[in-house]
Amino acid sequence: MHTATEFRLEARPRLPEALERLDALANDLFYSWDHGVRSLFARIDLRLWQKVEHNPKLFLRRVAQARLDQASEDRAFLAEYRRVLSAYDAYLESEPGTEVLEALNPEDSLVAYFCAEFGFHESFPIYSGGLGILAGDHCKAASDLGLPFVAVGLLYQQGYFIQTIDAQGHQIARYQCHSSDELPITPVEVDGKALTVSVPFPGREVHARVWLARVGHISLYLLDTNTTENTDEDRELTLQLYGGDSATRISQEMLLGIGGTRVLAALGVQPTVWHINEGHAAFQILERCRMDMTEGLSFGAALESVAGCTLFTTHTPVPAGHDIFPRDLVEHFLSPFLDHSGLDFDAVFGLGSKNGDQSFNMTSLGLRGSRFHNGVSRIHGGVAARMEGDIWPQIPAAENPLGYITNGVHVPTFLAPEWASLFDIQAPTWKSELRNPTFWQFIDKIPDYHYWSVHKALKQQMAEFIVRRLKRQHKRNGTGHSVTERMARKLVSPENDALVVGFARRFATYKRATLIFSDLARLERLLTNPEQPVVLVFAGKAHPQDKPGQQLIKVIHDLSMQPNLMGHIILLEDYDQAMARRLLSGVDVWLNTPEYPKEASGTSGEKAAVNGALNLSVLDGWWG
Repeated sequence: MHTATEFRLEARPRLPEALERLDALANDLFYSWDHGVRSLFARIDLRLWQKVEHNPKLFLRRVAQARLDQASEDRAFLAEYRRVLSAYDAYLESEPGTEVLEALNPEDSLVAYFCAEFGFHESFPIYSGGLGILAGDHCKAASDLGLPFVAVGLLYQQGYFIQTIDAQGHQIARYQCHSSDELPITPVEVDGKALTVSVPFPGREVHARVWLARVGHISLYLLDTNTTENTDEDRELTLQLYGGDSATRISQEMLLGIGGTRVLAALGVQPTVWHINEGHAAFQILERCRMDMTEGLSFGAALESVAGCTLFTTHTPVPAGHDIFPRDLVEHFLSPFLDHSGLDFDAVFGLGSKNGDQSFNMTSLGLRGSRFHNGVSRIHGGVAARMEGDIWPQIPAAENPLGYITNGVHVPTFLAPEWASLFDIQAPTWKSELRNPTFWQFIDKIPDYHYWSVHKALKQQMAEFIVRRLKRQHKRNGTGHSVTERMARKLVSPENDALVVGFARRFATYKRATLIFSDLARLERLLTNPEQPVVLVFAGKAHPQDKPGQQLIKVIHDLSMQPNLMGHIILLEDYDQAMARRLLSGVDVWLNTPEYPKEASGTSGEKAAVNGALNLSVLDGWWG
């Protein structure tokens, strides 16, 4: 008796010769900030482009052959295609600017940037929130500047969770595996063989294959344990971002820090500067010490050598944002690596110990293993210096070496195309003047009607986007059509142009999403004023294990369903970068109400500001 073998067959279109470089555009995250590249794919099949959530590689797998053939014979499309390619090639051929060349020599300098998450675009979901978006923007800016720069992270098969909100206001977390051929990555090969690295774990070696993501001028290397050389359990180590327990977390951080350093060594890449972006990657310090010790250095000398070219950035004053592991867990997981390395556990544990307790703090390891350290705003720099003062017990916190560099945003990513077009007319060289404050005085000369017409157009696009998302959300939850119509009425009513206030970010409790409801009766009077109505739009995810954060979502949902507030409070599900771009460019006012001084920087308000929105904020983070 024979059993049937099940297999899947997928018919994929073939790119016409005239459009063959669409494949190169789909495999370079340059598309994540270049509107021209994304518009090419949208012009071929707008409906499919929206359905695949703006993922160029998935788009090229699913687009109808007839659509490609038609585009290859469309003179207007081909003219735009050639214009986009010309701009792309010119970008890749551009040289570093004078400010880079004055600071370093690209021939013998290289920055290696390690981070647990990277947020480039919604089509590449290996990010959860601000840390990842900042890392993505950092890479994009490095590419724009022509910095000699390489980044290292982990490739999560499921990424962060997909959020739905049910009819009762409960957050539902679901996960979706992403195939490598749907993502803008290619396998890394050395001498014709797929590159893998291994890291010693208790009783075994864990193997990771390596993928390359191109980001304009720079490279991002990602480690992935979903390979046949590993056990089923180890294959799931890179399954989810911020999933699992402490054992999963320390395993991921060993892979990132130790394995990531081994990737660069295997590629013959020799960084002159190592940037550890948050404590998740701090184990690289131990691997680099091991490498130096094979050259004959003592542990103390190796540590000094490593620290001298290492920068550590800490991102949060909230204790939950710092990874702290119990001594026995660290000893269990690190012992095989230390045995291979000749490193002493007590000496290593001392690098991560805080105040001599029996726990291991990854932030402490990052600070003790680096000689350059920063928080991410002026306020946070001071808070972090006090928090971490025990690292330098002889020095007052105000004088210790933990300084600050305020987080920024990548303007081309978050500036709406309509504003970019207006700037092209008013000041054609604006893209090369982003770091010249006096240049931007031209904004004051833009006539009010130009400004207002752009803002109104973006606000209308945002309203249409919100209504589409609401209809999808309510249809799934079985919410009546009349409720959806009432929800959307204030947004789409042109005669009483409502003031739209946006609040979209992680639903961590310290960000106080519900603070605005403290005096509900007063708020209701403001929102429902028939002459000057106001609409509050909320979006954001709470970590699946953060029950208080999820309760905030339920509170907002319940208020949004009250008959007297319906249409004045809107809660959207599954906040991602696509939604962020819509909200940030369309709202009238961006609201920020964290508990001082817990918002280390925050950057959403900066993105709203570059799109002409007003900010209403607690004076915390970048507001200092």
